[in-house]
Amino acid sequence: MTISTRGAGKAPAVLVLEDGRTFRGRAYGAVGETFGEAVFNTGMTGYQETLTDPSYHRQVVVMTAPHIGNTGVNDEDDESKKIWVAGYVVRDPARVRSNWRSRRTLDDELVAQSIVGISGIDTRALTRHLRERGAMRVGIFSGEALADDATLLARVLEAPEMKGADLSAEVATTEPYVVPAIGEKKFTVAAIDLGIKGMTPHRMAERGIEVHVLPATATADDVYAVGPDGVFLSNGPGDPATADVSVVQAVLERRTPLFGICFGNQLLGRALGFGTYKLKYGHRGINQPVQDRTTGKVEVTAHNHGFAVEAPLDKVSDTPYGRAEVSHVCLNDNVVEGLRLLDQPAFSVQYHPEAAAGPHDAAYLFDRFVSLMEAERA
Repeated sequence: MTISTRGAGKAPAVLVLEDGRTFRGRAYGAVGETFGEAVFNTGMTGYQETLTDPSYHRQVVVMTAPHIGNTGVNDEDDESKKIWVAGYVVRDPARVRSNWRSRRTLDDELVAQSIVGISGIDTRALTRHLRERGAMRVGIFSGEALADDATLLARVLEAPEMKGADLSAEVATTEPYVVPAIGEKKFTVAAIDLGIKGMTPHRMAERGIEVHVLPATATADDVYAVGPDGVFLSNGPGDPATADVSVVQAVLERRTPLFGICFGNQLLGRALGFGTYKLKYGHRGINQPVQDRTTGKVEVTAHNHGFAVEAPLDKVSDTPYGRAEVSHVCLNDNVVEGLRLLDQPAFSVQYHPEAAAGPHDAAYLFDRFVSLMEAERA
């Protein structure tokens, strides 16, 4: 149980990994205990967007940037209605917030939303450990939750693993809603919410798209009831192998323009017949280099994923819906970062082109989606 307590930064805390390694520091945010998958984020800014990204559901996020909280928390940059991370790990919390939009400190916001964190630990050593051993289960304990290391490790090992976790319905909207087009309405898009970030439908609305955001449980009938010119598959948490791809297949069968990002990229891959697998430690941050193989351009992109599509990089693949190819690839490790169908209007990328905290290299992908819908209408 989490106990929200002010002055939490003075309480001792301990982080325990499932392989037994421990890190001792001070509580940051709420005092109590929390469990999740330990992952690291390499972004030097955008912590508010990270915390409120539903894709981080059930993950304990380690920030590699040493100083976090400088700009406090404002009321404009949240990507959803709440903080979704299971826990938060920082080295040096800011002692003073300083930004003209700031309304409260990050520490106070974590307390208010009962997010257990830890500060004052060697996050560089922890990140190197996760790179070598891989993302793993973790617990953060402070206050009355503290106990001997063996007891705490046993608690961590009781926590569920991320592999096999079906989480999108836990973070998605339960009722459909509409984000109206900004200016003249040009298209209607059905967006399946698998953990959608608020900036994503906004980016489409900026392009004259009326976005109907539908629950993760939406059926093909639900999708086509809104009369869509295109269908969008959002980002989201969990193992894509647990997801039903029948709606994606129905969209492909009707040849409706389709665009997927992150989790949506993985669902398109599975609908095409490709497999997915868990990465050793994933890609998380706003500085990941990706090459668009259709143009040769290299983009700096925003990522948050621990699973990837397994598709051949060196050839065009035959699928039940026509030929498909890998359109984007990560330059760090050759992970598939995008798919494109050659015989119908469907494509996807593994990263987040809305990039609310930056960078904006991939904004053109929304324009590419518009072009597909324009071509189908012509």
